[in-house]
Amino acid sequence: MSDGVRGRRILVVEDEALVAMLLETMLEDMGFSPVGPVGDIDLALEMLSDDGRLDGALLDVNVAGREVFPVAAALKARGVPFVFSTGYGEGGLPEDWRGHPTIQKPFTEDAVRDALFKALGVAAV
Repeated sequence: MSDGVRGRRILVVEDEALVAMLLETMLEDMGFSPVGPVGDIDLALEMLSDDGRLDGALLDVNVAGREVFPVAAALKARGVPFVFSTGYGEGGLPEDWRGHPTIQKPFTEDAVRDALFKALGVAAV
């Protein structure tokens, strides 16, 4: 994998335990340092205000029945790139959030890697 990702901190906001564990393993295999996973919007927002450095994030659009867009807005305001994860694909996002890298569930490791690399501006090697 690319040395450009080694150790980069990626916040995982996902409420489904198995999906969260899968993402955590995928990120570690790619060389990232996962932060979380976090399965609650309010906790994710608290982590953003407490955590000094995040390099990116993977955001499940629907977290325990709540939309993740407040977290996306906070990340955007801080200049932290992120990738949405949803069962509906980019077409299921509100118009204001379309255009951000999005992976559709169920996803593959290649899809996660490609979307994250795109969001982070890192070339795959």
